[in-house]
Amino acid sequence: MRFQPSRRTRRTAAGATVVCALAGMNGPALWDYTAARYHTYTINQPAYKARNGHWDVVDVPPEYRINTIHAALLHTGKVLLVAGSGNNAANFKAKSFRTVLWDPRKNTFKNIPTPKDLFCAGHTQLPDGKLLVAGGTQRYEKLNGDVTKAGGLMVVHNENPDKPMTFPAGTRFTGKANHKTFESKDAVLVPRATKTGEGDKVKVTASTARVYVEALEKGPTYETGTTDNYRIDGLTGVDAQNNYGIANKLSFDKKDFQGIKDSFEFDPVAERYITVDPMHEARWYPTLTTLQDGRVLSVSGLDEIGQVVPGKNEIYDPKTKKWTYLPQERFFPTYPALFLADKGKIFYTGSNAGYGPADKGRTPGLWDLESNSFTEVPGISDPDVLETSMSVLLPPAQEQRFMVLGGGGVGEDRKSTARTRIVDLREDKPRFHDGPDLYAEVRYPSSVILPDDTVLTTNGSGDYRGRSQSNVLRAELYDPGANSTRGVADPLVGRNYHSGALLLPDGRVMTFGSDSLFGDKDNTRPGTFQQQIDLYTPPYLFRDERPAFKDTGPRTVGLGERTSYRTSDPKAISRARLIRPGSFTHVTNIEQRSIAVDLARSADGVTVTIPKDPSLVPPGWYMLDLVDEKGTPSEAVWIKVPVAEKPSGEQEQPSGEQEKPSGEQGEPSGEQGEPSGEQGEG
Repeated sequence: MRFQPSRRTRRTAAGATVVCALAGMNGPALWDYTAARYHTYTINQPAYKARNGHWDVVDVPPEYRINTIHAALLHTGKVLLVAGSGNNAANFKAKSFRTVLWDPRKNTFKNIPTPKDLFCAGHTQLPDGKLLVAGGTQRYEKLNGDVTKAGGLMVVHNENPDKPMTFPAGTRFTGKANHKTFESKDAVLVPRATKTGEGDKVKVTASTARVYVEALEKGPTYETGTTDNYRIDGLTGVDAQNNYGIANKLSFDKKDFQGIKDSFEFDPVAERYITVDPMHEARWYPTLTTLQDGRVLSVSGLDEIGQVVPGKNEIYDPKTKKWTYLPQERFFPTYPALFLADKGKIFYTGSNAGYGPADKGRTPGLWDLESNSFTEVPGISDPDVLETSMSVLLPPAQEQRFMVLGGGGVGEDRKSTARTRIVDLREDKPRFHDGPDLYAEVRYPSSVILPDDTVLTTNGSGDYRGRSQSNVLRAELYDPGANSTRGVADPLVGRNYHSGALLLPDGRVMTFGSDSLFGDKDNTRPGTFQQQIDLYTPPYLFRDERPAFKDTGPRTVGLGERTSYRTSDPKAISRARLIRPGSFTHVTNIEQRSIAVDLARSADGVTVTIPKDPSLVPPGWYMLDLVDEKGTPSEAVWIKVPVAEKPSGEQEQPSGEQEKPSGEQGEPSGEQGEPSGEQGEG
């Protein structure tokens, strides 16, 4: 007899068929769901954390979420998060400039009034613990097609040696030949003219200042094509004779971002910005480097009319709160990685971020500020993809070994590299050699020196600003002693342009930011700024014990001096590190350095001795970490290293001149060279 399945069996079979069909249709989704659940389970296992570390999301209330462009660790343990206008033209137009102060220990936040648009400023730690912030944004760029009014550079002259002249925003300039009128967009101060000689040999040389001007009306009628002399509306008599403008072509060409001269010190105790004297040059994308005497070098940037500052560098003195020019010029592209190195020289690794000719100022080398000599350091691989690379002074800093990681081609070039390059400046003839490759070809990687002498590197993107969904969710630890890397826990979100990372006093690492150009693989939707802040807990914090200070208050300890601390289990402590707090923006954190300090143990604690060399230990606040034989660090305590007293007879470093450095003509000479760097960004 032929078998006849029961009604129940037929229903069960039919149901199973439907389930199988649905499973086939939704297999990828089910697989992704299952894989995600398994991944979450795996990364939260104790053994996994002990090997790879762990990532967590910081709970940031909505009112404190900003487009973090800059971040700096302060000696209070808090982190200054600076957005300014946050690469958002609407915020800029509304004058909505943001700064938030975050306390990682308590996870509390505070909005800080922000006096100017500090978007794309430079910043560095000062000897007294304040943070110097200089430069920022005067005007957002306008791309070809978006420029509706003819405009450009107006050089304003003053031939009067007896008084300077100030012209407010809105001052009008009318051409004597073309009869076209243009209006200044910002106020401009023109110094008094210089007068030399006596009697019938007196010579007066006009002073100059530059300002961006636009036509009063839209349309091509107002464009100019030749140089003209412009009278300044509203002036009469002698003032009209002594003051005038000269401009070359005023056109509809792309207008780049423009910088500001403003400078501020952020006071971590008062938790506010303090205005100090402005720089002589407007700068957008500058690098600030603290020198061995506590003064600060300011280099590069886009000026008030959107051109790369042509080598006019200046020094800030925290004692006088004033800036002076260096006497001689040296050109660098924007945000150059300039590290304080041995004997007070400045080492340029070749890393930079953004603007400048592709064939100028991009070669690594040692810069002697006193003589203005520059000694090239050869051997770097992939030299055409150094833009948006990361540079690190490898720990311990005494070894003077630098690493350059990843990088991309100039501007929006699609090229990127996985190369790392290492140079030892102690060699007779320093030369770069390749280190182990990164986890992927990336630009914008973020690297942080850890207290156990390893370097954590995270994220980046394979293409310009994460284009075509090229963000890389990878992280690794580099061991300088073994010259080897190993992968660790993957980051939670992609981070590319406008991202960064900082070491915190408790040994964790914060990561912030990311400004993808597009939000989809086909590059059809605008990207969204990544406001999420994440915390990485390294493997060393998943061990059972860590060294601990019993004395935790801040101290002041001079170069070559020693100080003692009571600690837990002194015998287990193998070394100590003095770590300078980071100040990160645009793939640039030249502040961070980890310095080995002499260590002596006693029955109940340790004694540490600060090195004597101010070029190794520039003045300022530092985190002191004790590390046991397993590489587990303590939570840091804060030490202030004051400015070293100069021995009698020791010469000052170059203090610069108040006048413009040699080579400045003051006349409009056309374009300095079109910036060939990043387009449509800040």
